[in-house]
Amino acid sequence: MFASVLIIVLCSALLFYWFRYSCILLLRNSAEQVSGLNLAMQGTFQCADIQDRLRTAELVPLHAALQRDYQVLTYLVRHASSVKLESFEEKLLVWDFKLMRAWYWVTKTAAPKQAREALREMASVLTILSGRIGQRAGVAVEA
Repeated sequence: MFASVLIIVLCSALLFYWFRYSCILLLRNSAEQVSGLNLAMQGTFQCADIQDRLRTAELVPLHAALQRDYQVLTYLVRHASSVKLESFEEKLLVWDFKLMRAWYWVTKTAAPKQAREALREMASVLTILSGRIGQRAGVAVEA
């Protein structure tokens, strides 16, 4: 019995480690691809602006703005025929966003530095997803 519980705990820890490492690699690689692009959808999504304001601004309004961007993004994915989250990587990024949202709620009062990092990662995920969806939808992209 003890061995079964130990194996389950160990496998769960390894799965969580794989998930976080994969998300970090996806964010790093995708950020390099999206960093040079100026999206026409930038007026709709505030996530790029939020990353700049994370150093000094209060966390609650930034979290509210990220939640609004996430709601707009999910609305577009559900209702637009040409815009879907197609790849496994994009679905992993959505799961990472949800995990960071939960981590933000856990750490926002006890550890504001970790909450700020969670918001930074949430903003990065939304920037990448909005860039990919904008490209797929045919929104004009300027280099």
